[in-house]
This record gives sequence, structure tokens and C-alpha cells, in this order.
Amino acid sequence: MESIKHAHKRADLRSLDFEGLQSTLIKVGEPKYRAKQIWEWLWNKQVHDFSEMTNLPKALRDKLAEEYEMRSFAGKEDQRSEDGTVKMALKTYDHKIIESVLIPTDKRKTACISSQVGCSLSCAFCATGKLKRLRNLEAFEIFDQVVEVDRVSRELYGEGLSNIVYMGMGEPLLNLKQVLQSVDRITSEDGLGMSPKRITISTAGISKMIRKLGDEKVRFNLALSLHAANDEKRSKIMPINDSNNLEVLASALNYYYSQTKNQVTFEYIIFKDFNDEIQDAQELVKFCKKVPSKVNIIEYNSIDDGEFEQALPEKVDAFAHHLKKNGIVAKVRRSRGKDIDAACGQLANKNDFSKTT
Repeated sequence: MESIKHAHKRADLRSLDFEGLQSTLIKVGEPKYRAKQIWEWLWNKQVHDFSEMTNLPKALRDKLAEEYEMRSFAGKEDQRSEDGTVKMALKTYDHKIIESVLIPTDKRKTACISSQVGCSLSCAFCATGKLKRLRNLEAFEIFDQVVEVDRVSRELYGEGLSNIVYMGMGEPLLNLKQVLQSVDRITSEDGLGMSPKRITISTAGISKMIRKLGDEKVRFNLALSLHAANDEKRSKIMPINDSNNLEVLASALNYYYSQTKNQVTFEYIIFKDFNDEIQDAQELVKFCKKVPSKVNIIEYNSIDDGEFEQALPEKVDAFAHHLKKNGIVAKVRRSRGKDIDAACGQLANKNDFSKTT
């Protein structure tokens, strides 16, 4: 059986797609139908031990174990918020730390998951942006986050996940191949079987990759972290805007919409004395009318540097009112998990677990 080296280790069996798994089996004289059996163990039953694949001959299990491994998280630490939110620090097989969050409400149980270890975009308001990007997560690591958050949801709340948001650590569109593979495993009938309409991928705005999502005719939801509908202001807080400005983004988003017919959600964190005036709201109205969209206004969650503050409630209300009276669908989203640094923009491995690795 061919061996694929990865960081001086055996390859993870789940790094193979279905055709690759079939080819691997044929090369060692195994029938093709074994691939379907193995695939079910990997993605539907989520086993991490070859010995659990009980409908395979022992000789095949031993052969697989010689050439491949199935990596699990090497450790886990949970923090629980007063509002029921749970933040999970997960140690990867190579001892990097990523964070996932379970956000429970009466109507939904949402997993917020990471796509990279750290982030390279350096957005001024985001704690993850203060970290270096160490590497991309592989599709099976993203998948395993969902499985783990779902398990905790069932354990604590008696029901599984209803929604998944790729809004944790990292920029999903800079790890697009693995992100799309993870969505495929999460939504496929021989995986977790979740509807793609229950999945949202959030981006800081990588126009080339937004167009690629259009080409792929993806069925999940797309959210764009906008935070200012003014290039000068947006570039101050999001360096990515220098190479992906509002005009370029609007063009990419309209192409995406033409291919998918999926409305885009603009995420707008509202900061005190920065982007909370009616003029800012009017600029947002103009931009929204360029792209089929709706708006989530998100209250700012403080991070250690104290550079920004949360906008005053009356300013948030006036901002939202201006959008609505101009025909923009807008909601104010209240953050959860702030007391454990689990809210939007706060994921930065500030936990005891990360200090012991």
C-alpha cells in the first residue's frame, strides 16, 4: 500500500477522497466495495481506531494501520459561560491549540468553528488577528470540531447542532480546499447529513475566492465581515481592504450571487466613535443596495488592547433604525460568552490549557 508522508508521520486515512481510497484498496488487491465500508466508518460513525472497523477483515485493518493513522485531538479543555456558551480549547495532533464554541439558544444550538491555527489578516479589532497563522487546518480537523461540539451540545442540552458557522480562528477562504471538503463531509448523507443552508462561512473579503465560491455554485450561506462601507475606514481596521476594496468586493459578491442566488450577509461590528454615526449607516445603505444582502449589526467585544469600545446603545438603535427605514433588512446581534472570551473576535487561546502545551 502506498505511503504518503506528512510531517514525518503516516498520512491520515481521512485525507484521502473516496476515489483515492478506492484506488488505494485496488492497489493492494482489495475489492472496491470495501471503500464504501471504510468511508462509513470514517465519516458517519467517526471512528478513530482501525480495530473498530468490525466488518473489515483483520488483515486489511492491520494493513491500513501500518500505512495510515487517524488523528484525534490530543487534548481538550472546556470553559462554560454564565449564559451557557461553551468554549473548547482543542489540542491538535501536532500540539497546536484551536478554539471552537457552542452557542446555545432556545431555538438553536450553533457551533462556531475554526479553519486555521491563528490568522494572517491582522484585523485591528480581533484577538485572533494578533496571533500568527501557524498552519491551515485539514478537513478532518474541521469536521472533528463539529463532532465534538455536537457531542457537548447533546450532553448538556439534550439536542444536537442546528447550525454551523465558520467564524472561529482563521480566514476560511485562505484555506478554501480544506473548508469545502469539510462542508462536503458535514453535509453528505454518508457524513453528518446537515443541510448546507444551516452552514455559514464568514470571510474578511477575499474577492478571488468569493468568485470561486460562485463557480462552485456552493449552497451554504456566505457572510462578509464588512464593518465599514468606506474604504478609508475599512482599511484602518482591516488591512485586507487595501487589496480587496469595496468596489472589488461588490463586483465579486454580485458574481457570487449571479451563480448561487444566495443573498450575502454583511457583518458590521459597531464601534464607539468610529463607525456608529448616521453617516456611516447611510454609507452602508448605499453599499447594501449594490449587492443583494442583509445586515447583522454586532456589538463589539473588547480585547486586551483597549483600542476600541462598544458603541452606546442609543447609537446602535439609531443606526439600525436608519438601515431599516431605508429598506435594509437588519438585526442587532447580542454577543454571548463574553465572560469566557468566547464572543466574536475574542478567540485568542487565553486559557490555562494553551499555557501548558
